[in-house]
Amino acid sequence: MSHARVLCCAVGLLLSLTAAPAVAEEAGWSVVPSAGAGTGRPYVYAEGTPGTVLQDTVSVLNPGARPLTVRLRGADAAATGRGGPAVRTTGGRAGTGAWIAFAEERRGHRTAAGTVSVRVPAHTRADVPFSVSVPPGASPGDHPGAIVASAGGRSSAVRIRLRVGGPALSALTVEHVTFGGGRVSYELVNRGNTVLTPRLAVRADGILGRVLDRPPRTLPVELAPGRRTTLTEPWRDPPALDAVDVRLTVTAAGGVRATASTRVRFVPWSAVTGAGCGLAAVAALLVARRRGRRATDGGAGAPARPEEARSEAARTEEARSGAARTEEARSGAARTEAEWTGAVS
Repeated sequence: MSHARVLCCAVGLLLSLTAAPAVAEEAGWSVVPSAGAGTGRPYVYAEGTPGTVLQDTVSVLNPGARPLTVRLRGADAAATGRGGPAVRTTGGRAGTGAWIAFAEERRGHRTAAGTVSVRVPAHTRADVPFSVSVPPGASPGDHPGAIVASAGGRSSAVRIRLRVGGPALSALTVEHVTFGGGRVSYELVNRGNTVLTPRLAVRADGILGRVLDRPPRTLPVELAPGRRTTLTEPWRDPPALDAVDVRLTVTAAGGVRATASTRVRFVPWSAVTGAGCGLAAVAALLVARRRGRRATDGGAGAPARPEEARSEAARTEEARSGAARTEEARSGAARTEAEWTGAVS
């Protein structure tokens, strides 16, 4: 191996060894709710009445050896099919994300801003205060939100569970139940003002009895008020031939109960196609045999057609009439001869 090639390999190995820790350190940052009394919190919980301003703090942790700049912003939150929060920008809507603000220094004055950039030194934690201003006309119930932190090409979020005081209403509907591809698909819609964690039970009854019975189980979903989500339930061994009523029953805290059903017909199309082909072959064979018999019967032993039978009868009748006239003529001639004979004598 040449010296230049060895030198290139050594330089590449050195760069990989020096760059990997930097990337790992930059990717190792995190954002969490501030511990406060020393116990970690999985999310930020806040509760207040319309018109109040609630305050809390999140912490950005930088375990790396280099300073890190993190950008923070507020966002709405919605549940996903796997149970984790899905965040999105407010886009001008008056959602929970629009109620979140950070303190920012501008020209020596502290002002509220929807986004803020924070520089975190190496091996340091930065505590970032924020506020949630509940509008005077906010509806009672749960209003989930999030604080999203972005740095180093990735994002992380802290969930905010905000409850606005007032009467709570829990309501849920199950919609658009279908079956296909070995799965039962359906939609859950939160019609109330509280966050729901639904439980699902599935039952299917066929013509001869029950073919599926799954007891209630908790779904990996937290459904925010006004949100809908599409889920699927696997069913890989349905009956081959049956008409089945599939019923979904969903329950949740607060006395929530909703049901929806669909009717599914299972037909073994391959067997039906094969039977149809067999019937078509049998019918073609019978037609061919019938045509063969007609061709055979068209010979000497074939019965006369109706027209031919009528002509034959007419000829027979004419022959009989001719014979009768001949006999009558003979009788008349005999009489004439006798009369002549008598006249001479």
